[in-house]
Amino acid sequence: MTALPQKTWVVIADGMRARILQWEGDDRFTPATKEELYDASVHGFARDLKSDAPGRAFDTGSGARHAMQPRHDPHELEKERFERHVASIVNEAAGRKAFDRLVIAAPPKALGHLRDALGEPARKCLIGEIHKDLVKTPQHELASHFRDILKPQG
Repeated sequence: MTALPQKTWVVIADGMRARILQWEGDDRFTPATKEELYDASVHGFARDLKSDAPGRAFDTGSGARHAMQPRHDPHELEKERFERHVASIVNEAAGRKAFDRLVIAAPPKALGHLRDALGEPARKCLIGEIHKDLVKTPQHELASHFRDILKPQG
Protein backbone atom coordinates (compact mmCIF):
# COMPACT_ATOMS: atom_id res chain seq x y z
CA MET A 1 0.00 0.00 0.00
CA THR A 2 1.45 3.37 -1.00
CA ALA A 3 1.48 6.25 1.44
CA LEU A 4 -0.55 9.32 0.69
CA PRO A 5 1.53 12.25 -0.56
CA GLN A 6 2.41 14.75 2.12
CA LYS A 7 1.08 18.26 1.70
CA THR A 8 3.82 20.76 2.36
CA TRP A 9 3.22 24.46 2.72
CA VAL A 10 6.08 26.79 1.85
CA VAL A 11 5.79 30.31 3.21
CA ILE A 12 8.01 32.81 1.42
CA ALA A 13 7.85 36.20 3.10
CA ASP A 14 9.47 39.48 3.91
CA GLY A 15 8.06 42.43 5.82
CA MET A 16 5.48 43.40 3.21
CA ARG A 17 4.94 40.49 0.80
CA ALA A 18 4.25 36.82 1.27
CA ARG A 19 3.50 33.84 -0.91
CA ILE A 20 2.10 30.62 0.43
CA LEU A 21 2.80 27.68 -1.85
CA GLN A 22 1.81 24.05 -1.58
CA TRP A 23 3.77 21.01 -2.72
CA GLU A 24 1.81 17.77 -3.04
CA GLY A 25 4.73 15.44 -2.43
CA ASP A 26 5.77 14.85 -6.04
CA ASP A 27 9.40 14.49 -7.06
CA ARG A 28 9.14 17.34 -9.54
CA PHE A 29 8.74 19.92 -6.76
CA THR A 30 6.11 21.85 -8.67
CA PRO A 31 4.38 24.30 -6.33
CA ALA A 32 0.83 25.57 -6.48
CA THR A 33 0.15 29.04 -5.14
CA LYS A 34 -2.31 29.01 -2.26
CA GLU A 35 -2.24 32.71 -1.40
CA GLU A 36 -0.36 35.93 -2.11
CA LEU A 37 -0.32 38.78 0.38
CA TYR A 38 0.95 42.33 0.06
CA ASP A 39 1.01 45.24 2.50
CA ALA A 40 1.64 48.51 0.65
CA SER A 41 1.57 50.60 3.83
CA VAL A 42 5.14 49.58 4.63
CA HIS A 43 6.32 51.77 1.74
CA GLY A 44 4.31 54.77 2.91
CA PHE A 45 5.61 57.79 4.72
CA ALA A 46 6.29 57.36 8.43
CA ARG A 47 4.04 60.34 9.11
CA ASP A 48 1.13 58.39 7.59
CA LEU A 49 1.77 55.34 9.76
CA LYS A 50 1.72 57.12 13.12
CA SER A 51 -1.41 58.32 14.82
CA ASP A 52 -0.16 61.80 15.79
CA ALA A 53 2.86 64.06 16.11
CA PRO A 54 5.62 63.17 18.55
CA GLY A 55 5.46 64.64 22.02
CA ARG A 56 7.58 67.55 23.13
CA ALA A 57 10.09 67.76 25.95
CA PHE A 58 11.85 70.58 27.75
CA ASP A 59 15.62 70.72 27.86
CA THR A 60 16.33 70.99 31.57
CA GLY A 61 19.42 73.16 31.08
CA SER A 62 18.01 75.87 28.82
CA GLY A 63 14.25 75.49 28.99
CA ALA A 64 14.10 74.97 25.20
CA ARG A 65 11.52 72.55 23.81
CA HIS A 66 12.43 69.68 21.49
CA ALA A 67 10.38 67.15 19.57
CA MET A 68 10.76 63.64 20.95
CA GLN A 69 11.64 60.84 18.57
CA PRO A 70 9.22 57.91 18.48
CA ARG A 71 10.50 54.87 20.37
CA HIS A 72 9.76 52.53 17.46
CA ASP A 73 10.12 52.91 13.74
CA PRO A 74 6.58 52.90 12.32
CA HIS A 75 7.78 50.94 9.26
CA GLU A 76 9.26 48.21 11.45
CA LEU A 77 6.05 48.00 13.48
CA GLU A 78 4.03 47.68 10.28
CA LYS A 79 6.32 44.90 9.03
CA GLU A 80 5.94 43.01 12.32
CA ARG A 81 2.15 43.41 12.13
CA PHE A 82 2.19 41.97 8.61
CA GLU A 83 4.41 39.04 9.66
CA ARG A 84 2.02 38.25 12.53
CA HIS A 85 -0.85 38.30 10.01
CA VAL A 86 0.97 35.80 7.79
CA ALA A 87 1.65 33.60 10.83
CA SER A 88 -2.04 33.76 11.79
CA ILE A 89 -2.99 32.36 8.36
CA VAL A 90 -0.48 29.53 8.83
CA ASN A 91 -1.70 28.89 12.38
CA GLU A 92 -5.32 28.68 11.26
CA ALA A 93 -4.39 26.26 8.47
CA ALA A 94 -2.30 24.12 10.85
CA GLY A 95 -5.28 23.93 13.21
CA ARG A 96 -7.45 22.46 10.46
CA LYS A 97 -4.61 20.19 9.27
CA ALA A 98 -4.39 21.78 5.81
CA PHE A 99 -0.74 20.69 5.56
CA ASP A 100 1.55 18.03 6.98
CA ARG A 101 4.86 19.85 6.70
CA LEU A 102 5.88 23.51 6.77
CA VAL A 103 8.90 25.36 5.39
CA ILE A 104 9.56 29.08 5.83
CA ALA A 105 11.86 31.21 3.69
CA ALA A 106 12.45 34.79 4.81
CA PRO A 107 15.21 37.24 5.64
CA PRO A 108 16.58 36.56 9.14
CA LYS A 109 14.63 39.27 10.99
CA ALA A 110 11.31 38.41 9.32
CA LEU A 111 11.99 34.71 9.83
CA GLY A 112 12.42 35.28 13.56
CA HIS A 113 9.14 37.20 13.78
CA LEU A 114 7.28 34.53 11.82
CA ARG A 115 8.74 31.71 13.91
CA ASP A 116 7.87 33.50 17.16
CA ALA A 117 4.26 33.99 16.02
CA LEU A 118 3.69 30.32 15.09
CA GLY A 119 1.45 28.29 17.34
CA GLU A 120 2.36 24.82 18.57
CA PRO A 121 0.50 22.89 15.79
CA ALA A 122 2.38 24.85 13.09
CA ARG A 123 5.72 24.51 14.89
CA LYS A 124 5.31 20.74 15.02
CA CYS A 125 4.99 20.72 11.21
CA LEU A 126 8.04 22.96 10.62
CA ILE A 127 10.67 20.89 8.81
CA GLY A 128 12.97 23.61 7.51
CA GLU A 129 13.88 27.26 7.24
CA ILE A 130 15.75 29.22 4.61
CA HIS A 131 17.32 32.48 5.78
CA LYS A 132 16.96 34.23 2.45
CA ASP A 133 14.60 36.69 0.76
CA LEU A 134 12.98 34.70 -2.04
CA VAL A 135 9.80 36.78 -2.39
CA LYS A 136 10.72 38.11 -5.84
CA THR A 137 12.11 34.79 -7.08
CA PRO A 138 10.06 33.51 -10.03
CA GLN A 139 8.02 30.46 -9.17
CA HIS A 140 9.77 28.24 -11.73
CA GLU A 141 13.13 28.91 -9.98
CA LEU A 142 11.98 28.05 -6.45
CA ALA A 143 12.46 24.29 -6.66
CA SER A 144 16.24 24.63 -6.62
CA HIS A 145 16.07 26.45 -3.27
CA PHE A 146 13.79 23.88 -1.62
CA ARG A 147 14.79 20.56 -3.20
CA ASP A 148 16.85 19.26 -0.25
CA ILE A 149 14.29 20.26 2.37
CA LEU A 150 11.31 18.92 0.44
CA LYS A 151 12.58 15.42 -0.24
CA PRO A 152 9.73 13.03 0.57
CA GLN A 153 10.08 11.62 4.05
CA GLY A 154 9.30 8.33 5.14
